[in-house]
Amino acid sequence: MNASGTDAQHERDGYLLDLAERLLALGLPADRVEATVEDLAAHLAESGAEDAEAEFGPAGEFARQLVPATGVRAPAAPGEEVETWRWTADTYVDEDLLNRFGDEGWEVQRVDALGRFVSHRDLAQPQRWEYRRELVTRGREGLDERLAPDGWEACGNWVIYAYFKRPRAASLGPAARVASPPPVPERSRFFSRKFHVLLAVLAAALVVAGVAAAVEDGDARTGLGLVVGAVTGAAVALGVGFALQALRGRRSRP
Repeated sequence: MNASGTDAQHERDGYLLDLAERLLALGLPADRVEATVEDLAAHLAESGAEDAEAEFGPAGEFARQLVPATGVRAPAAPGEEVETWRWTADTYVDEDLLNRFGDEGWEVQRVDALGRFVSHRDLAQPQRWEYRRELVTRGREGLDERLAPDGWEACGNWVIYAYFKRPRAASLGPAARVASPPPVPERSRFFSRKFHVLLAVLAAALVVAGVAAAVEDGDARTGLGLVVGAVTGAAVALGVGFALQALRGRRSRP
């Protein structure tokens, strides 16, 4: 590793240590701090990001975002007028939940490299938001321009989906203000029954394929190899997806 690479590694390590201290100060248990920092370090390694602060933002702000993302409620710090919350959901329910939480005053700023909706809520004047999701497998040329006349503004991308938001004040007027916003949700992961059923079916199919391969070959190692290979391939594909999402996010930053 050359000198510049060593310096970059030291900066990343320093950032993660600073982040860990801030998470502990916010009351996150030590074991969860360790797991969170390990996940972030792995993400940096997979994406090739050299500047952790450019990737995640200032450590103090990112720590406040990560605490609710782990399921711990974190209202705005004293003197601040904005709450931040990161959450994720599967594609069976994400659009419905976006509108549900938008009705509670949560405005999505972006979708981060891990596929989470980075949401803010103005404590002084919380407003209702509405959302829509568009499939962009063939590109999004002209999509933003087509939706803009109706007030839709892009607020994030994830793999094959583009998300858009617009304030409901245009249609509701003063009623768009959230009079008594509920507290920050304690959950941050919302996976539907359909999603869990899909995972169970895929797991069962993988086991059946492994057993069939082992019986046909007369060697249990064949089936085990098939299962391990499939799991490894899925992990690699997921890692590539995260890396591409992170790269897309960095390119879109001003």
